[in-house]
Amino acid sequence: MLQLTSAFNLMERISNGNPDILILLQTWLIVCSAIIVLCFLVSEITLNYSQVDKLWSLMPIAYSWITVASFPSPRLFVMAALVTIWGMRLSYNFSRKGGYNIIPWKGEEDYRWKVMRENPMLKGRIRFGLFNLFFISFYQNILILLFSTPLLLAAVNQNNPLTIIDFLAATFMLLFIITESLADNQLFRFHQEKKLGENELSKYKESLRKGFMNEGFWKYVRHPNFAAEQAIWISFYFFGVAASGQWINLTLTGPVLLILLFIGSSQLTESISSKKYPGYAVYRENVPKFLPLKLNRQK
Repeated sequence: MLQLTSAFNLMERISNGNPDILILLQTWLIVCSAIIVLCFLVSEITLNYSQVDKLWSLMPIAYSWITVASFPSPRLFVMAALVTIWGMRLSYNFSRKGGYNIIPWKGEEDYRWKVMRENPMLKGRIRFGLFNLFFISFYQNILILLFSTPLLLAAVNQNNPLTIIDFLAATFMLLFIITESLADNQLFRFHQEKKLGENELSKYKESLRKGFMNEGFWKYVRHPNFAAEQAIWISFYFFGVAASGQWINLTLTGPVLLILLFIGSSQLTESISSKKYPGYAVYRENVPKFLPLKLNRQK
């Protein structure tokens, strides 16, 4: 509960004592708390620990339109529209990989949770249950709430007009959504080709021979989709900058914690890939993780 209290204190400071904003904060926290409990109970009952994954792309949309309903303004409409585009696209990508099912609590579980269950430190129903409670269900939902908080800063400063910073934030956010879409499409096609086996129609023949994706955007960075996702929410942060006039403000907490999450997530993904594919270590040495600092590193 310490993280929830910290999140509330952070959001209360963002509200600047505005009673209408505090009501909005309470609504956000009620929704977030209900989702935390729901995700934990459903995942423990079904043993499918991807319940938060199903909602990752949907909760920011909910927070966006709840905020617009309470504080309608041009900036918040733009923010909510962009978050909706991001969320619908990400939900589509999750769906085509089997993440959703007509029975809501079913669907493909992220393979990394299975790996985590085999970790000696987490092995066992009680230990993994605690990990599920505090990290999967609780922390991740709090993180979603935190990287959505530029919406609150825009609501607090509802009457401030749109600026060039809003235009740039919207442009870059849309650009990174497109980048993430292209990266996800490349990865999805690779996995489809991998299931069918290499043939004359295969686009990613080198990747198929190695067993892992190293073409397309993956020729330049090891995780282009992860990089784009982080960039999307860094761009979103600047709407709060435009609304408040503060280049450094409390809503920076969200994207910073998101970056840390992706650093950890990519390390886990790469440790799995390194064990499965002999050539992955060389690829890892020659290609940067997130930023294409040297475009011709791969040999």
